[in-house]
Amino acid sequence: MSGPFLLLLIFTATFAFVVAGLYFASGWFKTEALVEGESDGFAGRDGEPLLLRTETVSSISFWATLLERFRFVPNLRRLISEAGLSWSVGRFTAMMLLAGASMGVILSRLAWLPLLGVLCGAVLAMLAPFFYVRSKRQKRFLLFEENFPDALDTLGRAMRAGHALAAGIELVAYEAAQPVSGEFRIVLEEWKLGRSWDQALDHLVQRIPLVSVSLFVAAVRMQSRTGGKLHEILTRISEGVRDSGALEGEVRAISAHGKLTGAVLTVLPIGIAVMLHSTAPGYLDILNDNPVGRYMVVAAVILLIAAHFVIRKILDIRI
Repeated sequence: MSGPFLLLLIFTATFAFVVAGLYFASGWFKTEALVEGESDGFAGRDGEPLLLRTETVSSISFWATLLERFRFVPNLRRLISEAGLSWSVGRFTAMMLLAGASMGVILSRLAWLPLLGVLCGAVLAMLAPFFYVRSKRQKRFLLFEENFPDALDTLGRAMRAGHALAAGIELVAYEAAQPVSGEFRIVLEEWKLGRSWDQALDHLVQRIPLVSVSLFVAAVRMQSRTGGKLHEILTRISEGVRDSGALEGEVRAISAHGKLTGAVLTVLPIGIAVMLHSTAPGYLDILNDNPVGRYMVVAAVILLIAAHFVIRKILDIRI
């Protein structure tokens, strides 16, 4: 490993560690301040008013100025919001930079690992926070779809009993399970602060881009313009969402076998290499002694990881 490259990795890791430390320290002080004081207005996930707060890219000015030059910042902000996390884009990118630089420094200390292996390991570590947020987003959407039919039934019963739409949404906002109740609470608070139902529901669709939510919003808009029995439409939407969820559950159960097979095929070559090294020491030394063998090992690991994600992508059946 060349000296300048190692110094660059150490500098990047130190810079990322300082930035991440500043973020975590500011978050800790903010939490302490919220515990000691009382907050007015409608509180969000981080304790700040939902509609009065301003979304900043980063609380560190120079980091925010740097990130604002990139076009992917709005996409990252939307991804983090859809995952239900209160992180800022600056904190998220600092975590990615810290993970990648730290892994690069650790792998650079392995003399037998070529530069390509160090770079690939650093990139994978840097992408780990991104995959974590993607996973959180997917789980949150699945949980929302599971609880959404019950919320529609609650709203439909309230409408059938003669309550107004605002009263029904308020009932869902405080009685439904998370994350449905949190999202409907935001809709209710936006309406109370002067926004129209169309604007509040449009924001709901933007935060939760699901087909079932779009159908619900379209039904409410149609009823407000043309009239009709909204509770019957909500009942049908609820039944359709339940049937769709049951079908998706069957598809996930069927594809689970293929995903398990893919995981076994990914781990199998590594297990065989460990067994060969244990039963026949020195048999695989040629891969370490020969520079070409090192590149072959790195390429094999990269292809294994790529094959794992390809298999999962093939088995990710969408209805």
